[in-house]
Amino acid sequence: MTGAGVTLTVVAAPWNGHDTRLIVAATVGIAVIVGLIVWAKMHPFLSLLVGSAVVALGAGVSGGHAIANFEAGVGGTLQEVGLLIALGAMLGKLLADSGGADQVIDTLLSKASKAGLPWAMTLVAVIVGLPMFFEIGLVLLLPVIVLVAQRSGHRLMRIAIPALAGLSVLHGLVPPHPGPLIAISALHADLGTTLAFGILVAVPTVVICGPLLALLISRWVPVDAPAVAGGVDTTALSRGGAFVTEQEPLASSGGSSGGTATALAERTRPVVSSFVRKPSFLVTLLTILCPVVLMLLKALADILWNVQNPPETRVVVDVIGEPLVAMTIAVLLAMFTFGYAVGTTGSTLAKRIGDSVGPVAAVILIVGAGGGFKQTLIGAGVGDSVAKFANGAHLPVLVLGWLIAVALRLATGSATVATITAAGIVAPLASGLSPSHTALLALAVGAGSLFLSHVNDAGFWLVKELFGLSVGQTFKSWSMMETAVSVVGFGFVMLLSVFV
Repeated sequence: MTGAGVTLTVVAAPWNGHDTRLIVAATVGIAVIVGLIVWAKMHPFLSLLVGSAVVALGAGVSGGHAIANFEAGVGGTLQEVGLLIALGAMLGKLLADSGGADQVIDTLLSKASKAGLPWAMTLVAVIVGLPMFFEIGLVLLLPVIVLVAQRSGHRLMRIAIPALAGLSVLHGLVPPHPGPLIAISALHADLGTTLAFGILVAVPTVVICGPLLALLISRWVPVDAPAVAGGVDTTALSRGGAFVTEQEPLASSGGSSGGTATALAERTRPVVSSFVRKPSFLVTLLTILCPVVLMLLKALADILWNVQNPPETRVVVDVIGEPLVAMTIAVLLAMFTFGYAVGTTGSTLAKRIGDSVGPVAAVILIVGAGGGFKQTLIGAGVGDSVAKFANGAHLPVLVLGWLIAVALRLATGSATVATITAAGIVAPLASGLSPSHTALLALAVGAGSLFLSHVNDAGFWLVKELFGLSVGQTFKSWSMMETAVSVVGFGFVMLLSVFV
């Protein structure tokens, strides 16, 4: 059970009528969720609650067991992911409001030639995007993208696509972003291994779908940088302060209409924030990379040191490399480097941290409900039935995980819902995989969740509104890039599976 053609053979029982009932119940439940999100415009949290009830009822699960399954799923998911989302929001808020993000942008762009600007924008997006949700990173970088395009003479898409690719790939493939963490939790994958593989997949994917793909997209969508982007007169913006948002947008939850996205764009206009002094580029970079380095050190320690008789150093590395501890250390470090060290008072820091949590409350609710829906599927036995189907069809498990996530992404428009549901469906299949292939399955689901953003995705409308594009231009730029990210990322996941 190794290589790109990993196919499960652990389910020996034949397909029966109960399996058919479970698959129908799951299909109807997912269809209800899609309908409520897309057509009824119901919040994804409530849609997932209703969908879970439909699955339990259709599968013949008793009321008591259905409630217990849902509650266990919510608790288990938030136990591992909820706190990390909140800590990530705190780190991103401190980075933006201190001027650290602005320092990274200024330093990298000042050293780039005109030909190197798209590559510099990619690097900026990757660094800034590590601790930030996609939408927050996009709004933060919006005036920079437009200003760079204006001053360099490049077409808008030549600069915008590399930045969008950097933000999107991180959002779907690299912890501590919520999507990868959700998949890791649902599949019980090793975080360090998934992080290491995620970086290996992300780097070439960003290169291909960012600066290189931008060469083609800038010809398909030959628009110049607008004077006004996202309601902001970019020609009047000063570069003396950090670009922060009046109200930070939420991570993609799907189901947003164009009107909702327009209102979101209007609420997230960048403004110039004053501060005593900005943290240096090196200090900013080290603070942003802190949690990633700590988690990678734990993964390296797992490989190098004996698990049975670990030295004291190994115990310490194991503790500080745990995601919750690593993110907590990063936030505490950011309070100093992005706060006290640059002249920010304790009361101001407390307010910034408090303000960072509100915008992610809805995301945490959606993630929790998604975990409940996942456990409802598993408790009803849907995952086992899917495993039987995959075994009978001789379909590689990585391909199955990617295809299910793609289908859910197309239907719901939400990368988060697609990741949660797809990971829950294929979770029983992961029990027969090696740790390396379980990590690759999490990445395959993450790659599938990014496929073809279109009109039922809030991100589609956000990009359209902020860059002043038509619907057709948004399809030929943003949607094309997202599809490429999904396909290329999955291609590298399959390539890795040949060697591990």
